[in-house]
Amino acid sequence: MQTGSCLCGSVAFTIKGELSPPSVCHCGQCRKQSGHVWASTWTQQDNVTFSTNDTLRWFRASDVARRGFCATCGSFLFWQHDDEDTISISMGALAEPTGLKLSKHIFVADKGDYYDISDNLPQQRH
Repeated sequence: MQTGSCLCGSVAFTIKGELSPPSVCHCGQCRKQSGHVWASTWTQQDNVTFSTNDTLRWFRASDVARRGFCATCGSFLFWQHDDEDTISISMGALAEPTGLKLSKHIFVADKGDYYDISDNLPQQRH
């Protein structure tokens, strides 16, 4: 079991079930919304329950996905594809220890020009 929340605590959740090895997304949308890159894990949507979510809002980022954030503190918490029963969860929102380790970088073709990726993890262009 894993717990998590936004910065102010207005969105808090519990995850029961397995979490994927985390990845780091370098796409333009994640960089704009997070302020840099976005590290996340994913699980089945049914594994996530909320103890509080009054300030959880969803932003339609594209025709196929939405992004969940706290309307009070602005924490970027979730990413969800419309046609999947999984949900991606911000690594920064999870209580430690997570027991997880980064596994790869995704959308590196879109990465910012102001940093290098130098950790030797696998890199996917898209």
